[in-house]
Amino acid sequence: MADPMLDPTRSDRFSVVIVGGGAAGITIAAQLRRERANLSIAIIEPSTTHAYQPGWTLVGAGVMTLPETLRQEGGLIPRNVEWLRDSVESFQPEANTVTLKGGRVVEYRRLIVCPGLQLDWDKIEGLPETLGRNGVTSNYSRETAAYTWECIRHLDGGKALFTQPPMPIKCAGAPQKIVYLACDHWRREGSLHRTEVDFSMAGNALFGVSYYVPSLQRQIDYYGVNLHKQENLIKVDGEKREATFQIVGTDETIVRAFDMLHVVPPQSAPDFIKASPLANEAGWLDVDPASLRHKTYDNIFGAGDVLGTSNAKTAAAAREQAPVVVENLLASLDGRPQTGSYDGYGACPLTVSYGKVVLAEFLYGGKVAPSFPYDQRKPSRFAWFLKTEVFPKLYWYGMLRGYNIRIKHTPRKTG
Repeated sequence: MADPMLDPTRSDRFSVVIVGGGAAGITIAAQLRRERANLSIAIIEPSTTHAYQPGWTLVGAGVMTLPETLRQEGGLIPRNVEWLRDSVESFQPEANTVTLKGGRVVEYRRLIVCPGLQLDWDKIEGLPETLGRNGVTSNYSRETAAYTWECIRHLDGGKALFTQPPMPIKCAGAPQKIVYLACDHWRREGSLHRTEVDFSMAGNALFGVSYYVPSLQRQIDYYGVNLHKQENLIKVDGEKREATFQIVGTDETIVRAFDMLHVVPPQSAPDFIKASPLANEAGWLDVDPASLRHKTYDNIFGAGDVLGTSNAKTAAAAREQAPVVVENLLASLDGRPQTGSYDGYGACPLTVSYGKVVLAEFLYGGKVAPSFPYDQRKPSRFAWFLKTEVFPKLYWYGMLRGYNIRIKHTPRKTG
């Protein structure tokens, strides 16, 4: 007898369909179940493994192991939520349907789009062929995060390059977090003075919120890092151990030799979003930045890294967005006013050394909004404890189980 789950002619109807079973998707599904148990909900997600991606910086620094950041996806799908293990082929918003790669057509009353973003490794010539060997690594890949630590601990002097592509990317602070942790390791091992460290970034600001930049610049200066702005990695030759950078806005290129190269790939919305009627001109999901409802289709909402909004693409942002989406979606089903509003909150725990973190918290427009009563520009052991101990537990046992964890943050004038 044919498996009905694989029947391409089958049409499914759900009250709510969620595209993406990552941080945003699971959290929203779990909160919906808590708020309204009688809703029929489906999650479309092809992956069988769920990753706590903020932990990969710590894996790359030897603080965490990769298995500590991974769980089976099936164990995280909330009870009585149907898991459709497939990918989206296309959206038909006028018909309130989603077509899956396998041919199934899924019908919804409300759709939540939160598939994350895609890593465009192939946009850098030669990178896919050498990633994970020849000293070329990345904390943005599950396959190579542990290799980053191998590269760091086996480098005893030489040339270390770290890169950051054009924005937007997820966790915009991650490219420099590993710079500081690597330098701190080499400092402790006594080899930093024999190591030339370069951090090449496509942008012209060390961090997107200027309030935190002086503190981060002090770390760059302390470790003796050569900071190169408006340099974008375009080619890697692993055999020759050479990286080619283009000076942004020109045809000029610079070739740098390396013993170790940590790459952050360019990133974009998933191709199936770019090609859909749900995307804005840049290819991201076109939602209202406050209500998180689609600007054209009233019964579609979005959350997470796929949004075409100006907030940081972080797990903390997804944590704050989830209850807004849940509140507004349920209000729309009930015919009530949609009053939920997202203020653009994002957080970035910048690991400036082993044991200390600069905890950046901010809203739309780069408005600083700390949650704790101390100067969060200062490297803090408390924030390291949050990053390494509290936040992972908050993620697995709070967010993904549907608890509404909204830590109060207070906008601050920084004039």
